[in-house]
Amino acid sequence: MAKEFRRLHPITPWRRAWAVLAGVAAAFLHDLHQAEEYRDALSTVWGLAALLALALAAFGYGFTSWWFTSYRIDETELRVATGVLFRRTKHFRIDRLQAVDINRPLVGRLLGVAKLQLDLAGGKDELAYLTERDARELRSELLARAAGVAPDSGEAPERELVKVPPKELMVSIGLKLTTWWAVIGSLALALIPALLSGNWLLVLFAVPALATAARVTFLKYMREFGWTVAESPDGLRIDYGLLDRSHETVPPGRVQSLCFQQPLLWRGRDWMRVHMAVAGSRNNVLLPVAPREVALGTAARILPGVDIAAVLTRPVPRRARWRAPLWWRGLACGADGDVFVVRHGVLGRTVSVMPHAKVQSVRRTQGPWQRGLGLASVHLDAAAGSTLTASHRDAEEADRIVSAQSERSRIGRRNALPERWMSTPVPAPAPDDSREGRPDPGTDGRPPDRPSEKDGLVPPN
Repeated sequence: MAKEFRRLHPITPWRRAWAVLAGVAAAFLHDLHQAEEYRDALSTVWGLAALLALALAAFGYGFTSWWFTSYRIDETELRVATGVLFRRTKHFRIDRLQAVDINRPLVGRLLGVAKLQLDLAGGKDELAYLTERDARELRSELLARAAGVAPDSGEAPERELVKVPPKELMVSIGLKLTTWWAVIGSLALALIPALLSGNWLLVLFAVPALATAARVTFLKYMREFGWTVAESPDGLRIDYGLLDRSHETVPPGRVQSLCFQQPLLWRGRDWMRVHMAVAGSRNNVLLPVAPREVALGTAARILPGVDIAAVLTRPVPRRARWRAPLWWRGLACGADGDVFVVRHGVLGRTVSVMPHAKVQSVRRTQGPWQRGLGLASVHLDAAAGSTLTASHRDAEEADRIVSAQSERSRIGRRNALPERWMSTPVPAPAPDDSREGRPDPGTDGRPPDRPSEKDGLVPPN
């Protein structure tokens, strides 16, 4: 039975009133000369009266819009009604939800309110503001209804998997080459002219560039501070942020691909950074930094039973060094019954993994230089703009990969588990003894989810 419509938190009118005041201030700042004329034309009393009238009008607008904004949830959708003169009702289908996240800005944390952010297949929206308790309860109910379980079962419990220590996060940012290149480049742009001209005052030009680099580094640290990944029946829960705290839930079935990065200066500590591609998500980081075992263990919640190192079995041919002379040794790819994996990089390594069920298209490309060397590249595309590229493969091998991957994707989509949140995994069907010893049609006698030598992805014994 559908609930009654409910209103947002009473602090919401102040948020909307602030938008009106900001618009008026921008209009005055756009023409300062005209603003000074208005100021000179008004006495102090009339000026204060005008400001008071403006504040009352802004708050009246915020209060009216808040009063006529309400929401309710039923079995199939979330409805949000808005509008004063012209009423409008937005219907958010629960089965179209990609993610339901909670965002708590600094001021909101002080006031005990939060935003509920909705990611849908067709776009994004939010409810702001709700009390933190209402936001958690509404999020829990949306997740429960999306999974088809009782909405009054409460928020699903969670178990913490990893929490990034602040010191480790700070060291990892300091050990990234991009941080050092920003500092070295800023100093070089100032020192070189100073050395050539003998005017050492030119060194001061490095200060703005260094300040910009420090600002970018500090903002990155604040955003990834306190990064925590927990496991729950509705997916992986990610909390992060120093001032603005965000809470996101990543259903494993909606992850399109994973990317493991290991910069050069991290290799001595065996640290990794894990990126993910999720359709509709605002965040593309699973772990900002973690030891290899922790990173792979966390990724195993999304891709259980996948041994990434064992899958990378096919290096590029030696003639690829003429096309990629510096990094050809770092190129490799491979596949098993679940995923396709590619690797690139020599000093800093990057390994990308894509489940077969997520592959939407497979492309083979061959430039003039590659054609002369008998090479080609294979591209696997998925949702959320995710693409894996197996570069500079033997041309005949690339053809076999394209053919094999098309079949793997078809089988992967057919055997994929449901993406519904909190869904109980569907048990595999029992084997049919009547078919024992008989090959499946079109598979040359091998199981449909296992590679063969002719696929070009598994080396012969």
